[in-house]
Amino acid sequence: MTREYVLTLSCPDRVGVVHAVSGFLAERQGNILDSQQFRDPGSGRFFMRVHFRADTPLDRLRVEFAEPAARAAMDWQLHDMAVKPRVMVLASRQGHCLNDLLYRFRTGALHGDLVTVASNHADWAGLTEAGGVPFRHLPVTPETRPQQEQRLLELVTEHRIDVVVLARYMQILSEGFCAKLPGQIINIHHSFLPSFKGAKPYHQAYDRGVKLIGATAHYVTADLDEGPIIEQETARVDHAMTPERLAAAGRDLESVVLARGLAWHLDHRVLLNGDRTVVFR
Repeated sequence: MTREYVLTLSCPDRVGVVHAVSGFLAERQGNILDSQQFRDPGSGRFFMRVHFRADTPLDRLRVEFAEPAARAAMDWQLHDMAVKPRVMVLASRQGHCLNDLLYRFRTGALHGDLVTVASNHADWAGLTEAGGVPFRHLPVTPETRPQQEQRLLELVTEHRIDVVVLARYMQILSEGFCAKLPGQIINIHHSFLPSFKGAKPYHQAYDRGVKLIGATAHYVTADLDEGPIIEQETARVDHAMTPERLAAAGRDLESVVLARGLAWHLDHRVLLNGDRTVVFR
């Protein structure tokens, strides 16, 4: 049975990497549908994403590719595109990103399976369950944070979650939690950081007369809001816009940027490159 696969890899840049990959696939009658590559001159590493069709089963491909991958010192992953990544969304009281993701998953715009939504508030239980997605209310206080995070990790294991999405989840995840899911947690925030921290960033921006607002989607690390950036977007604003209008424009940007970054992750288009990313769009 013919299947579609995506191979992603990074390795020290050297002659013959593309030939090794294409030759491996040709020997197995693999038909390359799309191939993208990039050499980072700073790190000297080579990055590649290959979308191909083949009759060979996934497990066999993985076993047989291990040898050429080891020769080139590759970090690599091979995915069956028929298998949708499993997603858990975390939300708080701001529901714009959650609502947008629910719609995109329901319409098939995102190539993933939204398994569950969890929140430290119960505000969006009705919205989530109306879309056929189970909702978990997991309240948290500074004293109960370890127990709440342990329950989140249990949900990740129980539901075989591949990626956790923070859809304006207004809680700081512990270093231990982040360490257990490297490259598997995606966050969204406004792009004023580090200038306008804390409450009411759009009011702070209004007071400073900013002319450009934006949003950033990134992987979560123990360094707050400093993980590898996946996607960013900006919008021009002017003196006539109130803080409320600025915030409304910001919500639109956050929804679009989070969905776009998540879509690329689910399609295996994002490769980590130290503190940065390579995104094959």
